[in-house]
Amino acid sequence: MKKFTAALCAGVVLAGAMQMQAADDKGKLDERLTNSKNVLDEIMATPDKAIPNQILSQADCVVVIPAYKKGAFLVGAQYGKGAATCKTAKGWSAPVFVQLTGGSFGFQIGGQSTDLVLVATNAQGLQHMLSSKFKIGGDAAASAGPVGRNAQAGTDWKLNAEFLTWSRSKGLFAGIDLDGTVLSDDEDSMRSFYGANVPYKTVLSGGTATPVDAKPFVRTVAKYFHATK
Repeated sequence: MKKFTAALCAGVVLAGAMQMQAADDKGKLDERLTNSKNVLDEIMATPDKAIPNQILSQADCVVVIPAYKKGAFLVGAQYGKGAATCKTAKGWSAPVFVQLTGGSFGFQIGGQSTDLVLVATNAQGLQHMLSSKFKIGGDAAASAGPVGRNAQAGTDWKLNAEFLTWSRSKGLFAGIDLDGTVLSDDEDSMRSFYGANVPYKTVLSGGTATPVDAKPFVRTVAKYFHATK
């Protein structure tokens, strides 16, 4: 029985890893950008449940992961793919493709799918984004973000939280604890979209022109994450 359980757990982990490693084609990546744009539009369409102005005006990077999945049968598994852009001297950068992964062990049956938004709130968060891989709650401090355009994030949010995080599931938008998950660049998707080994850091630093297919997503980020007064 123990051997069967171990084999089943290994199979679940392997299946999740294979799904994460599968390269998306250009059409799928365009869809991912469109879905990321739509997530922001839908969240910001309801001011009393949106990201606060205080954070919108001071964000350094924005990560959107549509339909992040958390589910398990014996082994907890979390994974999601999305897009990110960072603020540069010339405006918001061309997008990079990222993946968020994590896992937990224990007897769990069930699953859920939710949209995630992560916002880098200071220079340290930006540097972690440029590193292409980091652990939330380990390498980079993160806090569940407040909700409401006029909500206050607290006096120490910019100093102590490198990232603020939110989730949206079944219409409910709220802060979320993502400690233990790992955000990293999606190398296969980067190659599929840009057609070459374009460095992740170069793109986020503004060294790559924004492709036509990516402009709606970048413009949407720029529309909401701007210097409000």
